Amino acid sequence: MPLFNVMVIDDEIDFMETIVNRLQKRNLKAVGVGSGEEALKLIDQESFDVILLDIKMPGGMDGIETLREIKRRQPLAEVILLTGHASVETSIEGMKLGAFDYLLKPMKFEEVLIKMAAAFEKKALHEGKICGAKIQELRRPGDR
Repeated sequence: MPLFNVMVIDDEIDFMETIVNRLQKRNLKAVGVGSGEEALKLIDQESFDVILLDIKMPGGMDGIETLREIKRRQPLAEVILLTGHASVETSIEGMKLGAFDYLLKPMKFEEVLIKMAAAFEKKALHEGKICGAKIQELRRPGDR
């Protein structure tokens, strides 16, 4: 059974497919798409734990716009931005919008795995707090 569910969003198809294949070999459920629009269609159908999102994508939606929509539709999904050195400022903007962190391209695969593990841990802790709050709500005396 896969450890967690990952989406890779990058218009560099070879890069995206390589990352997806390497993640799948690590027993992660990983899918890849080449645009923000494709990502949002998939997000409407499936829940993701961690999303790797390229900031610079041609076409209708750039990474920041995609990030906004991801956080609106799946607020608990942790997003790691992928960026070239020229767009660090944009990465910081993404962090303000709720991204977990960012990685500079090119990066080592081990760096990706370390960031993803930390992002998944954060998501799991957040979900645990939400479950705990729901349990406490059930235990409160109320209208019966």
